[in-house]
Parts: sequence; C-alpha cells; structure tokens
Amino acid sequence: MVSDERRQSNTVYFSPFVDFQLSKKYFGTDGIRGRVGEIPITPDFIMHLGYSAGKVLASADWHLSRGERPAVLIGKDTRISGYMLESALQAGLSAAGVDVFLSGPMPTPAVAYLTRALRLQAGIVISASHNPFEDNGIKFFSAAGSKLPDAIEHEIEAGLNAPIKSMPSAQLGKARRISDAPGRYIEFCKSTFPYHLDLRGLRVVVDCAHGATYHIAGHVLHELGADVVAIGVQPDGLNINHECGATHSSTLQEAVRQHHADLGIALDGDGDRVVMVDGKGVLYDGDQLVYIIAKHRQQRGLLKGGVAGTLMTNLAVENGFRKSKIPFARANVGDRYVLELLQQRGWQLGGEGSGHIICIDKHTTGDGIISALQVLHAMRDCGKTLAGLTRGLALYPQRLVNVKVAKGFDFRVSAQVKAAQAAAEHDLGDRGRILLRASGTESLVRVMVEGESERKVKRWAEQIAGAVRSAAAG
Repeated sequence: MVSDERRQSNTVYFSPFVDFQLSKKYFGTDGIRGRVGEIPITPDFIMHLGYSAGKVLASADWHLSRGERPAVLIGKDTRISGYMLESALQAGLSAAGVDVFLSGPMPTPAVAYLTRALRLQAGIVISASHNPFEDNGIKFFSAAGSKLPDAIEHEIEAGLNAPIKSMPSAQLGKARRISDAPGRYIEFCKSTFPYHLDLRGLRVVVDCAHGATYHIAGHVLHELGADVVAIGVQPDGLNINHECGATHSSTLQEAVRQHHADLGIALDGDGDRVVMVDGKGVLYDGDQLVYIIAKHRQQRGLLKGGVAGTLMTNLAVENGFRKSKIPFARANVGDRYVLELLQQRGWQLGGEGSGHIICIDKHTTGDGIISALQVLHAMRDCGKTLAGLTRGLALYPQRLVNVKVAKGFDFRVSAQVKAAQAAAEHDLGDRGRILLRASGTESLVRVMVEGESERKVKRWAEQIAGAVRSAAAG
C-alpha cells in the first residue's frame, strides 16, 4: 500500500544555488519524506539538512556547562538508500561540530528511547515508515524522545539558506557505532510488560515487514515466553513492506492459519504501528486495539483521563467509549496531533486506526511492539481472546475516496459539494458521519463516509466524491 504521504506537495526543491525564501515547508507532519534521488531525498540536500540541524544544536547552551559538543543518534530502517543518507547526514553533522552515534537498523521508537537513555541532544531516524523501498525520509526526535517542536523545525529550515562552512578540524564532530543498541531496546520493551505475567503457552506469529524490527520483535516475545514464528525477517534493502507487515495484513492472516497460531502481530517497516490477528485469522486494527487497552485499564483503575483518537477514528469506537463513560476526543489525522492532544488533556492513551498507538506512560512516542504488549497484557490478565475483549464492538462500515484536484482547490466554497454533503448527512442522521478534508501531502480531497448501512455508506461516498470532481473540474 502506498502511503498518503508518499508525495509531499509542500516540498521545496533544494539546490545550493537557489533562493530558499519560499513560504512552503520541508517538514510535513512526520518529518521530510520523498522518492530517493529526487529533491529533497538527495545526498546534497540531506548533508545540508544535517549541517543545518547541527548548527541549531550547537547554538544551544546545554553543552556549554560540560565543555562538550552536542551529540545525536542516527538510526535507520532496512532500505538500501539508508546507507547513502546515513553518510550524508553524518557528514553534515560532523561539519557543524556535532558528535554522532550510529545504531544501524533500529525501529523509530527505539531511536526515541535511546536518545533519552544516552542523554543525547537529538535523535534522527532515516525511514519512510510503511512506504515502499523507493521512498525514504528523515524524522527528528528531541532530547526528551518526542517529535521536534515546530519552532525548531522552522529554525532548521531557515539554516538551509546558509552555505556549509565546516568547523576547524579540531572541532569537527566524531562518530562511533553503538553495538548494544538492539539489546538495550529489547530490555526496554520487556520492561513495559508486567513481571507477574508471561506469554508461555501462546504461539505468536510476528510479521516484521522485512523492516527495522526484524532483529527485535521476535526476541521480545520469545524472552517473555511465547512460542514465536517470525516472518518478514530477511531484509535485503528492497523488500521492506512488500506484501507484508501492517499494511498488507493478508500475509499475517495466512501465516496464523498455516502455523495454527493463537495470535498474529504485524508491524510496519519502522516499527511504530501495529495491527493484530486472532487465531481465526480475523484482523484487529488500531481503533480496536486502543479500545482493548482502554477498557482493560478502566477495569483495573489504571486509565488516566480519557482516550485521544483522530478525525478518522471509527464512530463505533467513540460510541463504545461513551457507553463505558470513557472520555474521548478527536485530533487531526497523524500521531503527532494525537500526542499533542494527549499532552493538552493530561491523558495517556491514544491512537489511529492505522495502528499508531501511543501509551505515554510507557513511551514518549508510538511504538508497535510496546502497544502489542499492552494488548497482550489485557489478554493474559483477563484470560480472554481478542474477540472476547472486543465483544459488543462492531465497527461501522467506512468508505474512503481520494479525489485528485488542482492545487489550491477549496472544496469548502463549492455549493455543489455542500449540497451533496447536506443530503448525505440528512439521510444518515445520527447513525453515520461524513468527513471531507484536504490532504496535507498531496493535491487530493479525501472523502470519508461511515455509518451502520454499508450500502448507504458506499453510495454517499461516491456521490460526494463525484460532486468534488465536478466542482474541481469547474
């Protein structure tokens, strides 16, 4: 499956010979992403990005009291382009006088954890998450293991106007590899699972999508006692996310049936999202997994506040929380916005249907392995299957149609679109909902309709999408 973020319409093209005084950002909602070899995912841009980020770090005063240079951690997933981009980033950071720690292939949440554990000033992940191998990207984490604030991203962007001026040789940054990074992270993941419980007697298939968890996830589950069948653990640089992992769940479903497993866990290429499958091959998405975690915590008196979802969270989940008297709020689409909402409300749990799940009491960012362990905690603690833990929760049919439009088209001013939406809302009433939104990464309008009637959902989604097409053609 190709990500919505595969093509960033807000990309500013880089050359050392052009003016950068443009209004659009390089950073999207999840760092910088694009096709390898095309701006901005080119060696020269990434080296300049590393240099600019390094200068921002070096201009801060946290290292002055120790008389030390700032230091960052660079991790990556298993894409072949990671080697090239890692070297480019390292060169730019070193030129700015920043020390670099290299972890090799590691999940995105592992880099967030290690950045905090090693008391570094920032963490950088080279990954395009669930996108195909031809794409890649750069994500930054702060010293606290969270996404960089917008102000820092703006500052890094502003630095791209300046030419690279290498520090004197004696002040260049140094680099070294961390040999025990996988072991450190495995122990951290295990620490989020209760010590009085284990996974003995449970056969689990885990699909690592030939990505950054290939040498991590199976060990975590095995050391907790599970009988593990690991698939998607032979990365060759080109097969990441290819017909496997969280975005291609049919591979996991078939493997669970083939191995007569009790459970299946699928992660994406960088390990920050998860979906699960029960012994019958039934798929459970992020919305359902968040529901399981929330209900279990409520029953044990461990739920702090409520739950954060997104505009795309299934209406049945919201209704289920309402019946259980669990506060629920929606953020914009994207785990970054879920995290912001959690921090604003002082809550600890949130997520998306795509499988990005955030448990702030366990980690600072979304983590596929740790989220799966929270679901396993509920299963072992309650002695129930996934089906048992979601009994009474029937997701509403949902239809999403992406409509290509001209750049700058605003569907909100179209009388034709408004009329189609109003007719649909009248027909669905309180048994459905409609969401229209412009993509933040492509020239698309996304039309989402959900409701109890699958027939109505499909019909109204197509009619509204048709109205958008007609209005856009104008």
